Amino acid sequence: MNKFLTFAIAVALTISISAQNSQRDSINNPNNQVNTAQRILNGNINTKGVTVGGYGELTYNRKDNNNAELDVQRLVLLFGYKFDDRTQFITEVEFEHVKEVFVEQAFLQYSVSDNVNLRAGLMLVPMGIVNEYHEPTTFNGVERPSIDGSIVPTTWRELGVGVSGRYNEASLRYQAYLFNGFLSSTSDGNGNITGGKIGGSKGLRGGRQKGAKSTMNNLNFSGKLDYYGLPGLRLGLSGYFGRTQSPADIEDIAGADVGLSMIGLDARYAYQRFTARGQFIHGSLTDTEDYNTATGAALGSALQGYYLEAAYNLLPQDKKQQLVSFVRFENFDTHASVEGALTKNASYDRQEWTLGLSYKIAPGAVIKGDYQIKNNAAIGSSSVKQLNFGLGVWF
Repeated sequence: MNKFLTFAIAVALTISISAQNSQRDSINNPNNQVNTAQRILNGNINTKGVTVGGYGELTYNRKDNNNAELDVQRLVLLFGYKFDDRTQFITEVEFEHVKEVFVEQAFLQYSVSDNVNLRAGLMLVPMGIVNEYHEPTTFNGVERPSIDGSIVPTTWRELGVGVSGRYNEASLRYQAYLFNGFLSSTSDGNGNITGGKIGGSKGLRGGRQKGAKSTMNNLNFSGKLDYYGLPGLRLGLSGYFGRTQSPADIEDIAGADVGLSMIGLDARYAYQRFTARGQFIHGSLTDTEDYNTATGAALGSALQGYYLEAAYNLLPQDKKQQLVSFVRFENFDTHASVEGALTKNASYDRQEWTLGLSYKIAPGAVIKGDYQIKNNAAIGSSSVKQLNFGLGVWF
């Protein structure tokens, strides 16, 4: 059974279950899930001026018998300002590993109507689940799913313009944006390619420009539809289409950039104390043979992966606290296919099991612990074991 069929069957079973049940846990209902920016935008309805929010993660990771790594992985401050009834600005400043500073979001929103919002600035690309909903209390596990690091790749944000809103009669939320894209190659300023930014085990991750003096010679389209018409269930369909970017002096050289088409399917479900989620991502790239020849990179012509997760709250529903046990399986490959002389790297075909607990001691505060078993096609039956603990807050 191929990977896509496995995911499709899981989604079909979820739809079937949800159609038979009507009672839902309002605390875990994925239809009500929002991220920090959405919460500030929604919360500013009657209040002009500044709104402040934030989230943070402190982690402990120990792989096999190595020394443990302790890290203030990220602390994020988010500010919103409401100019009038229609106009708001959102910005998110992130401190990673204590010493690195990034701007994760910075966009202006103008509401044309209740269901149509125009946006411009540095925004999250709507692909999958975690790229938009990555606050530590919104996902299980100390670390974000690995597929959302190597293939999506979280946190993926670029500069652009677009529109978002809801069509409640059809139970749809929509987003559509024009962005600049990944930077694929570097130059010496004299018309010579000096290297590649994407490829290998991390896929597209190295090409994120993050709004930092971003170059653009190709326009990219990104869109997503979320369906919330069935109680307790949310389905997402994402798409991203265009080409990567390259410096002006090499943009006409074969291999300086590549074409990219990415499709994502995701599902979230909640019934009483049970929750489940799943995600499938497929990225197809063109001109990778020329790109690898020009840059010396090892970029696959297809990237693909999925994960399935099930979770159960061990505490009674009427308790404010939650103790969530979960299990997640991931399968992802940044060399799902290759072109030309490039040989598939078996170590890029990876599988991971994650089992753990999330203890939500209060709304917005969580203590996490999990155990991971990681392997790949190169090491076969061998595996790497990793123990993780973490603290997360969101306010």
